[in-house]
Amino acid sequence: MIRQLLKSNITENSINQLPVVNSHNEWDTLQEVIVGRIEGAAVPPIEPTLLANTSPSNLEFFHKHGGKPFPQELVDAAAKELEEFCRILTAEGITVRRPEVFDFSQTYQTPDFTSSGFYAAMPRDILIVIGNEIIEAPMAWKSRFFEYRAYRSLTVEYLQRGAKWTVAPKSNMSNEFYDIEYANKPVEERFALTKKNNCFVTRNQEPSFDAADIVRFGKDLFVQRSHATNDLAITWLQRNLGDSYRVHKIQFQDANPLHIDASLVPLKPGIALVNPSRPCIQEEIFRKAGWDLINAASPTLPKNWPMYMCSSWISMNILSLDQERIVVESQEEPTQKLLQDLGFKVIPIDFRHVYTFGGSFHCVTCDVRRDSKLEEYGFSDIDT
Repeated sequence: MIRQLLKSNITENSINQLPVVNSHNEWDTLQEVIVGRIEGAAVPPIEPTLLANTSPSNLEFFHKHGGKPFPQELVDAAAKELEEFCRILTAEGITVRRPEVFDFSQTYQTPDFTSSGFYAAMPRDILIVIGNEIIEAPMAWKSRFFEYRAYRSLTVEYLQRGAKWTVAPKSNMSNEFYDIEYANKPVEERFALTKKNNCFVTRNQEPSFDAADIVRFGKDLFVQRSHATNDLAITWLQRNLGDSYRVHKIQFQDANPLHIDASLVPLKPGIALVNPSRPCIQEEIFRKAGWDLINAASPTLPKNWPMYMCSSWISMNILSLDQERIVVESQEEPTQKLLQDLGFKVIPIDFRHVYTFGGSFHCVTCDVRRDSKLEEYGFSDIDT
């Protein structure tokens, strides 16, 4: 029976000539997607990247719970929202895949460090599809070193079905890789060093990047240098992709950069959301290419909402299902109105309990297949 189903699927794909893996941008019609899981999530232990990326007000939480499972009531609430998100995506005609469930509270050791894990909630951090290639990012957190295991059965399956699968070189994550002195400075000093001197917690000894620091505009990819993504990784990405793509390094007026998808979010060709609190330093590049940059609406998250991994600007971390439909958090009414005024159909979904874990709709997904072709979007003459 299984063989018959496989044969049927292969025949159907052959007839329709559907690529197994195919995505070139953030807005073409979504056909298949990986959605993360919160089950098994553990609070990461204190480490340099965590110190550089969380508010000092959260440190008591990490000292108390680091290495232990997240409180069950937080997990249950977020898992419920993720299940509803998957249900709605399926109803919209999209194939939804999920990673395996792991107990990330387990302790592990390499020759360079000892840690426990984090979660498999944010596939956008570890996986990115560029054309027919799935790239597995090395990431910079010790607690995320073995996160790939939750996705391994999926990436192997996609390889077997015809996709290209590339695993970027992993950093050893030794103490020498991190600027520990920087990580331990008071937050105001760190912010000042980052804004004025481009200081980051990760050094350039080995390539390191989170896939969520990359945004795709067809042949042009924009990558930010952040606490997770270093310059050597940007070099690696360009050389791995070759001449078919152009990789551009961009920066934002951000004192604590981590992940680009709450700073720059393309909606469709010619229109992108930008974060008014941390504008892009190379903004003129997009204007010269004919793109309208629209300031995102202010977030509505209450100040007392538990947020351990990100700011309230996660409100602009939306997911485009195509050039008309966009998924938005149900209580972010200013964002919904802004998008509706721009002509989009908004699909509101409750997601604030997922916010608590450091992401929203774009973070918790990796678009495996869109009805997408490799095209130019006005950036052929830029130099970054």
